Amino acid sequence: MVSVLQNYETLKTNSGFRRIYAKGKCFGNSSLVTYVLKNSCSISRIGITTSKKVGNAVKRNRSRRVIRAAFNELSGRVKVGYDFVFVARALTPYLKSHEVKAAMEKQLKAAGVLLSEPKQQVIQSDKGET
Repeated sequence: MVSVLQNYETLKTNSGFRRIYAKGKCFGNSSLVTYVLKNSCSISRIGITTSKKVGNAVKRNRSRRVIRAAFNELSGRVKVGYDFVFVARALTPYLKSHEVKAAMEKQLKAAGVLLSEPKQQVIQSDKGET
């Protein structure tokens, strides 16, 4: 049995977000802002922020879901070893995930962290299949 693993964790600490805001490169448009910073780990980390300017809790949660869905589609093509912070804008909760994915893809290409071919991380099962 062969499976493909997602190779990222979530950022949870304020210090992690602050470090990326201070030292990372920023790419943005009207629907999404992306901060990118190389880390010293063999795994990528992502954080998603939405301010109250985006709207009420329902709109903020939708923004996070749409951003996470867009990143999940692109995660197979993203280079490993980077930290990402995605900041939702006021337009984000009204967009579909493929529209956010297109914006995210442009920003990640501009940052130089998007591969043209998806990477395959294959894990072989230990079961004795014949």
